[in-house]
Order: sequence, then C-alpha cells, then structure tokens
Amino acid sequence: MTEVPTGPTAPLVVNMASESDISVQGHGVHSAYVEMARALERRDDVEVVRGVYGRRVDCDVYHLHTVGWAVWPKLLDPRAPTVVSAHVVPDSLVGSLRWARAWRPLARWYLRWFYGRADRVLAVSEAVARTLEHELGVPAERVETLPNTVDTTAFVTDRTARALERRRLGVDPGAFMVLGVGQVQPRKRVDVFVRLAREHPDVRSVWVGGIPFGRLGAQPAAMQRLMQDAPGNLHFTGALPREEVTAYLRAADVFCLPAEQENHPVCVLEAAAAGLPLVVRDLREYDDTFGADVLRCDEDGFGAALTSLRTDPARSAAEHRGAARIAARSGSASAAERLAGLYRELAGPGPAAPTDARAHGG
Repeated sequence: MTEVPTGPTAPLVVNMASESDISVQGHGVHSAYVEMARALERRDDVEVVRGVYGRRVDCDVYHLHTVGWAVWPKLLDPRAPTVVSAHVVPDSLVGSLRWARAWRPLARWYLRWFYGRADRVLAVSEAVARTLEHELGVPAERVETLPNTVDTTAFVTDRTARALERRRLGVDPGAFMVLGVGQVQPRKRVDVFVRLAREHPDVRSVWVGGIPFGRLGAQPAAMQRLMQDAPGNLHFTGALPREEVTAYLRAADVFCLPAEQENHPVCVLEAAAAGLPLVVRDLREYDDTFGADVLRCDEDGFGAALTSLRTDPARSAAEHRGAARIAARSGSASAAERLAGLYRELAGPGPAAPTDARAHGG
C-alpha cells in the first residue's frame, strides 16, 4: 500500500488577547501579554492572532490575559479551548482600584466564574495557584504554574550603554540612582519610595509610572499629592513607552519595589535582566519565584538595604549575582516552548484552523 506523503504540520492558530490593547496599557499585565505574544511570534509552529475584541475568532486555541467583557465571546466559544493567564486575584484589586475592598466579594464571585470557564488557567506563581484552587474553586487539574517571562536580551546593559542612557536622561555619571517602576497607587507603597528619597537626599531617585486608571484608581487625589510633595531628588516620570522604561533600567544602580501585594511582577524580571540589585518587600508570593535572589525587606528595612548596596561591595556583588540568576530562569523562549506544547495538548488531533484566521462578525 502506497503511503501518502505528508507535508509540514500547519501551525496552530492562537488568538491571544488582552483588553489593554483597547484600554489602559501602563501596567504589568500588558507587558506580560506583549512579551508572551512576541516570544510565540518568533516560532514557526504557532501563528498568533492578537486581539479582535467583542467577537469570536477562527482559531485552534484562545489565550486570554484579561477578564473583561470584551473577551467573553472567546471565553464562551465552544469551538476552541481557552487558556487564561491569571494575572489578577481578588487581593490584587485592593489598593489598585477605588473602593475595591468593598466590592471584593463581587470580584471574587466574578473571577470564580471567569476562571472556572477556562480549560486551563495559568498561575504566575505558586501563591496564585493556591488562590485559584482554594479561594476561587478552580479544579487543581486545570491549574498550571507558568511565571511571567521577558526577552532578557532586550535589557542587557554594559558600561557603554549605561553611560549613554545616563547622558541622554540627564543623570550625573557619578550619581547613585534608585529606580522604581509601577502604577502610582497605594498597593505599590509609593509612599515608602518617597520616604526613602527624603531619608537619602544625596541619592537620585526615579519612579517610572503614573495613574493610568485616573479617577477609577485607588485614592487618586492622595497619590497626586504624594507626587506633588515629593522631595527634589525624586522624579516621577509618569507613564512611559517600554523603550523609555528600558532606558531608565539601564541607567539605574538599584531597583526598589516596596509594593505590599504582587503576584509575579514583570518589572522585577526586567530589572533583573538589566543586571540591577533588587530590593523588594518580604512577601510570601516571592517565596517560589524570587526566593533569596532578591533583597527582601520589612517596612523599616528598605533604607538599610539601600545603604548596604551603596557602601558594601560584597553585598552589592551578591545581589548582582541574585539578579543574574533570576534573569537566567526568566527568558521567554522556554516559556513559549512550554506554551506551544500546552496548545497542542488542548487542541488535540485534527487539521489546524486556516492560517489567515478571520474574526466572526456579531
């Protein structure tokens, strides 16, 4: 019997969506979505169709990064399996959006419904996985842990690049520069960053980020006052394009994120890839992701941490090595390989959808 020759396998068509495409982009979820999409787009076995909101798409798999109404048609489409990256849990909303503590029970109900509809939910840390299973009721067999990743090569810095960015940004070559990145909101504890700037007037401090949700954000008036009353050695840049964020990472000496709730912040991965020592709050969410490779502080320990990194070469060298270890395990290529395998598992056998995927109307 003559065997029929087979051609190359058609790539899987994945509709990857984050409503940050059509709304606010100055946050880590959008960064994680863009990083993941770019990593998959570099592969030959996956075709990524980005976005297309409010409607279904001809595809093999949906992969959603946000949980709003514009992706409901995808979540509810019975023709293709759905993967959801769980960037948000109920505690993420408290200190981020206005009155979130009051409507947390409603958010919990909604997230239970949304994540419960997915064929696979990707937790960005083991702590998020536990929340998905124990608080939000997602069956354990449908939860996988896949931490956020970045294209580490985009942030690699050498002395020449550092000097160039400092000159371009107006940072004195000899200044000691501490950088924070994130939305200006209570959850990020920007007040601690401001306090550190006051306590260390000879340190150049920069916070990259703004209030992207405006009046919907938590305590917007208080956050505006915090920025307006900041000492002269602290500069708030507002929201910036990713290329400009990278420039500040290359120019900095230390990265500091005093946030009191995080899941797996992309900004820490980017700072690690840039080779910066990492100073963060001691959170249980970091136990399985960053561990001892970051300098973990309690409320009153940030000032001493910055001083030690500035004055103790051995401590600084140790934290540089910790950042290098985080960067080594945070590359996006290996995550894309794992995702491609997951997509194939969920899509099952059969012909792939047409590679010129088209959205359904309605």
